[in-house]
Amino acid sequence: MSKRDDLIAKYAEDIKDKFGETPDMDLLTKVAIGLGPAIYNLDASKVSGADDKELETVKNNYLVKKLGLKDSPELMDAIKGVVAKYGSANKNKHRAVVYYMLCKHFKKASVY
Repeated sequence: MSKRDDLIAKYAEDIKDKFGETPDMDLLTKVAIGLGPAIYNLDASKVSGADDKELETVKNNYLVKKLGLKDSPELMDAIKGVVAKYGSANKNKHRAVVYYMLCKHFKKASVY
C-alpha cells in the first residue's frame, strides 16, 4: 500500500470510530487526493478546532471556494458541529476527515 492509501485507511477508521459511520471510500479518496501534498504535512494535515482563524480558513477556502456554498452562519455552525463530534480531546483532527464530513453534511459529493 502507498503512503496515501495508509492515510486514507486511517481516515476511514476515524470516520467509523468518531462519527459512527461507514465511509464512502470513493468520496474519501477523492477528498484526500483533492488536498494534495497537504495530507503528508503534519501541520497542514490537521485542523485545530480551537483556532478560530483556522476554522475561518476551512469555511472560506473549502466550503465557499471549493464547494461553492454561500457564506452564512450555517457554515461555521456545521464546521463547529463536525469538530465537536470529532471530540475536543482529540488533537488529531485530520483535515481530510473534517472536509469529508462537511462535504457529506452539505450533500456536495458531486463537486468531486
